[in-house]
Amino acid sequence: MGSLGGDNDVRSRGRSRVGSSDSLLPAFHDDVALNCLAWVRLSDYVSLARVNRKFNSLIKHGDLYKLRKQMGILEHWVYVVCDPRGWEAFDPTTKKWMKLPKIPCDECFKHSDKESLAVGSELLVFGRELMEFAIWKYSLVRRNWIKCHSMNLPRCLFASSSSGSIAVVAGGSDKNGNVLKSAELYNSELGNWEHLPDMNSPRKLCSGFFMDGKFYVIGGMSSPTEPLTCGEKYDFQTKEWKKIEGMYPNENRAAQAPPLVAVVDNQLYAVEYLTNMVKKYNKETNNWKVLGRLPVRADSSNGWGLAFKACGDQLLVVGGQRGPEGEGIVLNSWRPNSGVNGGALFWEVLDVKENAGVFVYNCAVMGC
Repeated sequence: MGSLGGDNDVRSRGRSRVGSSDSLLPAFHDDVALNCLAWVRLSDYVSLARVNRKFNSLIKHGDLYKLRKQMGILEHWVYVVCDPRGWEAFDPTTKKWMKLPKIPCDECFKHSDKESLAVGSELLVFGRELMEFAIWKYSLVRRNWIKCHSMNLPRCLFASSSSGSIAVVAGGSDKNGNVLKSAELYNSELGNWEHLPDMNSPRKLCSGFFMDGKFYVIGGMSSPTEPLTCGEKYDFQTKEWKKIEGMYPNENRAAQAPPLVAVVDNQLYAVEYLTNMVKKYNKETNNWKVLGRLPVRADSSNGWGLAFKACGDQLLVVGGQRGPEGEGIVLNSWRPNSGVNGGALFWEVLDVKENAGVFVYNCAVMGC
């Protein structure tokens, strides 16, 4: 979301005395007014920007986002695309849906398979143009799409995850179909990619996550016929990868989706496609415990078309359902700290998006 070093600039921007016609809020010092404005919900920023030029400037320049970060204010939005109408954002607290502008991409990118990742205040969408891979990014601050710098080694079918303003991608397949073991780090504040050391094993159709300050990769295929059950973790201090044998015992098949995994409170959870069960990973024993059943089916499509994400202190499942009212997308959440009741998980329905198909093409959760 940008450097916090400019926080003094944020507070000094247009600072005025109480009662001044230039003050942000009448009867308040601007420092106090800024603290108040920082608590305005992100979904109301569009309306706030229309109040006057000073409010618009605070939002357009990202000042309020920087201040929110400095104050520890955090909201989680769910970005999802499940039909040709494009990307939408969902605020789980207010239950508001917001349409994003159309990506100004070419027809090839529009119809290609895509991957997505939220990092900082940006949504990255990875796809393919006619001759090469491409990345478009949506800025929550500017509310628009722009082309993102390409990776040093462009790829698809990679593992990825984000932590704050950085993201890591690892493995995948290049444009010639070669399976990769290289990894890269993206810095959303600088907008650039940098090389990381190679993993021990090449893999594609794998998944990534951050846990205990380290980046992990699990599952995937080293070739069309060789599934991987090992995991790897990258230590940012030592700059080394360590292999973890048997970390993901469910062998991927070429037709299966990458592992559906999510981390809440530094605990790893996964979906077992064939049984539609949620499992929890034990770091000490390197094994998995079955917790309970998913609220939607994952087995009918080998894990494709379903999203399993961390959303603050909740696990979020986004999937389709067919009913008497037609097709729709259902957002379910479960808080792991609520525990397991008699082998059952209490899933709360956050919202139902009707007439949106039953297949979730992409989903990402942004904490901002």
